[in-house]
Amino acid sequence: MGQIVEGTVVAVPRPGAIGVFVDIGLSVGGFVDVVLLPDRSELWPTVGTVTGFEIWWAHRNGRQIRLKPADPRYLCADFDDFVARFRPGWPSEIGSPISEPTLPSP
Repeated sequence: MGQIVEGTVVAVPRPGAIGVFVDIGLSVGGFVDVVLLPDRSELWPTVGTVTGFEIWWAHRNGRQIRLKPADPRYLCADFDDFVARFRPGWPSEIGSPISEPTLPSP
């Protein structure tokens, strides 16, 4: 967690609704959740975009790594508020194992 990796956006299913899938050169796929991306999907990285991503957390089953955009152009505008509400220990938890975050229902 906390490591910056270079990745290539490989899929943007349902722009504005889900997030983006990223190839980070490992056998496990990367994913950026919609809550970490800008509100307007036209500001999201598109398929083929190569940029930096921070490892945000990993699924226990080892099938996916959740990523956070390292480039502020692709990060949600209210990131600081998001962290304060849902990950108040970040970035002090970098390097420590974490469990999957639980987001409230809309």
